[in-house]
Amino acid sequence: MGKFYYNDEQDSYDAIVVGTGISGGWAAKELCENGLKTLVLERGKMTEHVKDYTTANKDPWDFPNGGKPSREMIAKQEKQNRTGYTTNAASSQWFVNDLEHPYNETKRFDWMRGYHVGGRSLQWGRHSYRWSDIDFKANLNDGMAVDWPVRYKDIAPWYDKIESYIGVTGEKLGLAQLPDGQFEPMMELNCVEQHVREKVGENFDDRVVTVGRIAHINSEKDFEGRTRCQFRNRCIRGCPFGAYFSSLSSTLPAAERTGNMTLRPDSIVHEVIYDPVTKRATGVKVIDRVTKEAFEFKAKVIFLCASAIASTSILMQSKSDRFPNGLGNDSDQLGRNIMDHHLGVGASGKFDGFQDKYYKGRRPGGIYLPRFRNLGGASNRKEYKRGFGYQGGAGRGNWDESIAEMTFGKNLKEAILKPGGWTFGMGGFGEVLPYEDNRMTLDYDKLDGWGLPTITFDAEFKENEWEMRKDMKNSAVEMLEKAGLRDVQAFDRPGALGLGIHEMGTARMGRNRKTSVLNGNNQVHDVPNVYVTDGSFMTSASCVNPSLTYMAFTARAANHAAKELKKGNI
Repeated sequence: MGKFYYNDEQDSYDAIVVGTGISGGWAAKELCENGLKTLVLERGKMTEHVKDYTTANKDPWDFPNGGKPSREMIAKQEKQNRTGYTTNAASSQWFVNDLEHPYNETKRFDWMRGYHVGGRSLQWGRHSYRWSDIDFKANLNDGMAVDWPVRYKDIAPWYDKIESYIGVTGEKLGLAQLPDGQFEPMMELNCVEQHVREKVGENFDDRVVTVGRIAHINSEKDFEGRTRCQFRNRCIRGCPFGAYFSSLSSTLPAAERTGNMTLRPDSIVHEVIYDPVTKRATGVKVIDRVTKEAFEFKAKVIFLCASAIASTSILMQSKSDRFPNGLGNDSDQLGRNIMDHHLGVGASGKFDGFQDKYYKGRRPGGIYLPRFRNLGGASNRKEYKRGFGYQGGAGRGNWDESIAEMTFGKNLKEAILKPGGWTFGMGGFGEVLPYEDNRMTLDYDKLDGWGLPTITFDAEFKENEWEMRKDMKNSAVEMLEKAGLRDVQAFDRPGALGLGIHEMGTARMGRNRKTSVLNGNNQVHDVPNVYVTDGSFMTSASCVNPSLTYMAFTARAANHAAKELKKGNI
């Protein structure tokens, strides 16, 4: 895919995109389709759709030790291994070597990274939910942090565009807190999930159980070479059918088809170059991952899409007389307000009945129960702000296989399962508030293998999250007991920030340049030709998976950049 330049044959482009994951792929597609000659830089290795999904068709017996990691594998991914996500030989190759890519922790932070073309779009959980104005107005209404500079009406048409292009299965519910979208046919609930849905509906007039809205094709509609889901649930290995959305199977090929994309892997971007005369960025500095040779590439517009931590690290390293503390950091908000979602709390139980029923295939996503707290009236809680939703599922086996973020690391979960019987479980996903002192910094005394500073995390859950978790646990128990499950057991294994793999907030957008890094179009306030459209820009976290929102904001920002370039404004 793409043309490669490993020298200075060409060093100037209309646009540069840093990162090839969920955000980078959309930036590349939209910029290229708007006619911009675009250089896409990826710090990791080249990866090709289908060809490099080497474990996609293997069975457990095809792996040594049934796929369990060797001591050598664990030693290379010691920090990531504590989460459980990398403890399987079928997928560990998508996660970085901790020894080669170290970071520091004042407090535990689980930083999951995938350095390859396609990024974490190959590994994500694929749940895709819209935000509502309840989310975009939350900071303003609560007097927390700063107000979002946008509202739902600004993003809704971009949600439409993204969903229609990537394919999102789901059911329309008409909920104010979870707007409906452009959906593929919903995936079916199994009999126990349907039973729980009915009982929850009977006993709680503010709650509904539905199927998770996931980025999978579930029809015969043409998605430019991608085909419908085969219900194998081996998504984390890479999907040779392109059934779930990834940049590798979808947006990057679309960018390539324009003839305007140049893709360069093995390219570690570490600085945005700033011109104090024009007050614009002129390009980026790059170190070749393999040869360690230094390059500079020039462009009229730059999109940072390297992930919340990585993009902010680049901005922090981009120091100049004008920006001594990092590009666009007049507000001192760069690196602050780290958010994620807190999870690993809920309940599970056994269900007697439907012993004569089973299900066909391995549905690649579970149930979803949308937020029902702090939405006004009787739903409000004085103990904490914001809310939570639940993911989960039922099966005659391990219920948490329905939740991508809980599929691996089963040693961290409650052992409540009896093979052959029906079990149902649900785990909460709660909002983490933006706290200014939850932050990342750069350590110039501890350098990585390319001579660049390492990142230090100093972030933690606070009282609001701990109070919310009590309700998340108790509400799960109450619902399952009302649904007629027996041996209902609660669990609460909080882990730490990062475990949700939804890092956000390190270069937040806002209305005031004195309190935020980016404006409402994702532009650095005082360097308008630099856009940041990954999780960095998030001003609050909501309680839903954020990737759909990253994509919508990225597409919006890329089209804004193309128009501004044509007008000569940036």
